[in-house]
Formats: sequence, structure tokens, C-alpha cells
Amino acid sequence: MPDDTAFMTEPAAAAQGKTAVLYRMVMPSHLCPSGLKAENLLRSKGYEVDDRHLTSRPQVDAFKELHGVATTPQVWIDGQRVGGYQDLRAAITDHDPKARTYRPVIYLFAVAAATAIALSIGFVGALTWQTLGWFISISMILLGMQKLRDIDGFTTGFLSYDLLARRWVPYAYIYPWIETGAGILMTGMLLTWLAAPAALFVATIGAVSVIKAVYVDKRELACACVGGGSNVPLGAVSLTENLGMMAMSIVMLVLLFA
Repeated sequence: MPDDTAFMTEPAAAAQGKTAVLYRMVMPSHLCPSGLKAENLLRSKGYEVDDRHLTSRPQVDAFKELHGVATTPQVWIDGQRVGGYQDLRAAITDHDPKARTYRPVIYLFAVAAATAIALSIGFVGALTWQTLGWFISISMILLGMQKLRDIDGFTTGFLSYDLLARRWVPYAYIYPWIETGAGILMTGMLLTWLAAPAALFVATIGAVSVIKAVYVDKRELACACVGGGSNVPLGAVSLTENLGMMAMSIVMLVLLFA
């Protein structure tokens, strides 16, 4: 390992070819997570890492002052300072933190589907129409929890397009509880007379709101379906979520009163 003055050396000269220079905090009371991620990313891309540890607060402060940076870790490649972990990720991968992506909902629906299949095989012994019902209700629970984990972030996005919420703001705060609660009751096939109408009500308003915002007004918005701060585009995913809730609610009401 380098000695206590290693951070004072010029990193650009050492950062040549497939050798990258990485400065990161490795102290008794703090091991920088972003530094570990930066090291792992560099090695995964075939770089030899000149791993220089900042082992004390005076070293960290002196390093920041010397190189005019506010944070660590810092990485040098090809004689140039790249920056921190996020800068490195953008520089050597195709990652764009602002890019629209369906990845969060793909993962969520995959977990819901796997859980529904497990329930069907474990309790019914086969895949049936109930599997689809469980998939929708479990998806409702997971989507509701995503909204509830950052209720303020969700409501900010939701208010940009939901027709009822824009007329009555408290509805934006109530919606995740209705979705989550209805999903729980539908999964357990309990209180159908309450869960199904509630889900049908919010889903119908949601579907109409999405159709108006995206397909009528042609607005490009982020979907609040997986909570605040997501990069999931508003459109097909949110519309599918609402249509699925509507379909399941209608089926359950038909079965209830048949």
C-alpha cells in the first residue's frame, strides 16, 4: 500500500492505458461505498487499478484542497480526472441517470409473477385463473408500497396528470393506501364487496387520466406508478396497471353477485 503521502503524488501520469488511478476513503470508521463500487466497476471493465487509500480526515481534506474537488472517490483515466463514481459510470458505460427506463416496473412485475406462481403451485397445485388474479393483486401491493415509501415524491408526480387529484389534492395521498389495501384484500379474497369497488374506482380514474395526458394531450411525463423520482415514462405501463385493476375488480364483482 502507498504511504501516508501517496495522495500528494500526481495521478495523471500514472493513469495511462488500462491503468486507472482511484483515490478513496479507507478509514477505521468509514469505508467509502462509492469507492468500492468504483473499484469494482473499473476492474470489471478490464482496468488495472492503482488503488490509493485516504486513511485519515487530514489526508481527505488535503486531497480535496490539492485537486479542487468536493467529494471522494476520484478517478483518473488516460491522464485525465474523470470524477466520482457516477461520473465514472457515465464515462465507461452506457448508463444515463436521466434516461427513461422500464426496468423498475419490469423487476416489480417479475417478482409479482413469481410470487403468484409460487402461491398457485403451493396452495392450488397448478396454474389457474387465480394465478393471474394473484399476479394483479400482488402487483397492486408492490406498486402501492413503492408509492408509500416516498409519499411526497409520489404525490408531486401524480398531481401532474391525475384528474381527480388535481381537483382534490388529498386524493393523491389517499390513493396509495387504497391501492395497497385493495391489493391485500384481493390477494386474501377477503371483503370483496369493499376491495373490488374501491380498486375499480381508482383504476378507472387512473386510466382516464393517463389516456388524456399521454394520448390526447400528448404530454411526456414520468410515471408515478413506482413512486416519486422514477424515470419510467407515463403511458403503457401505468395504463396497463389501471386496466388490470379494473378487469380484476369487475371479475370479482361479477363472481360476488353471480
